[in-house]
Amino acid sequence: MPNLSFGEKIAQSAWRLAPKRMLSGMIGWGSRRKLPRPVQASLLRFYAKAYGLNCAEAEHPIEKYPSLQAFFTRRLAPGARTISADENVVIAPSDGAVCEAGFANAGKLLEAKGSAFTLQALLADDALAARLVGGPYLVIYLSPRDYHRVHFPASGKVVAWSHIPGKLFPVGSRSVRREHGLFARNERFVTIVDSPLGRYAVVMVAAVGVGHITACYDPEVATHDGGFANGSSRHKTLDPPITIERGQELGIFNLGSTTITIFEPGRVELCELVSDAHISMGTPVGRIISR
Repeated sequence: MPNLSFGEKIAQSAWRLAPKRMLSGMIGWGSRRKLPRPVQASLLRFYAKAYGLNCAEAEHPIEKYPSLQAFFTRRLAPGARTISADENVVIAPSDGAVCEAGFANAGKLLEAKGSAFTLQALLADDALAARLVGGPYLVIYLSPRDYHRVHFPASGKVVAWSHIPGKLFPVGSRSVRREHGLFARNERFVTIVDSPLGRYAVVMVAAVGVGHITACYDPEVATHDGGFANGSSRHKTLDPPITIERGQELGIFNLGSTTITIFEPGRVELCELVSDAHISMGTPVGRIISR
């Protein structure tokens, strides 16, 4: 565990005591409010300028979005991103900053500067965790400036998903430093795919302020709606599996967070990725290894 300053310890205690799910509900409610169009457009322009958003990539002009939620979950304009035609290329599933990239040696993933957590804890699925031990992984943190739709990094078939209730700590670098194993403690949604590069999993990690997570391939998924976020983990096997293409939409963060992608060992070679560097959805992050 890192040594925390007095201020960090105060922040840690405050966040542990804070009603994070209630705060998230309030933020989500506020983000969906519709204001008079000129007022809404002015607020969205202020938001875009404050966070340095590239509005030219958005599907619609900023004045067309009726709420912060609608703007936050905006689609990209056609042609805004170019995805390599090489089917052996694995792409980044989301925008964001590279937190960590490496191998799940001994079933452990690094969280931040040496803080580790296990695949079993992250996935809540011993069989899947065992299959992915030793495989390469990539953690990407999405900030408010980023495009918040998540896409499939490789073609294949969605065979199952899991929803794992948990905490809603913030997922910024300071919070990750304060809360050991945060990514495996926060609420998360796992999509499991069989593909030419073997089985892989894309984990969408929730955080405070995230209204909810939705899955584009299954309308049943809405992680913060009603009782879905409560109780024990849920797992659904898709029969038949759903065929998906590389770059197709997987899900939506309806405010915030982090993606973690884990691949089977020996099937993908990751590119050299610089920690804290910003990457965009569609950026090549690896290649399928010929077998």
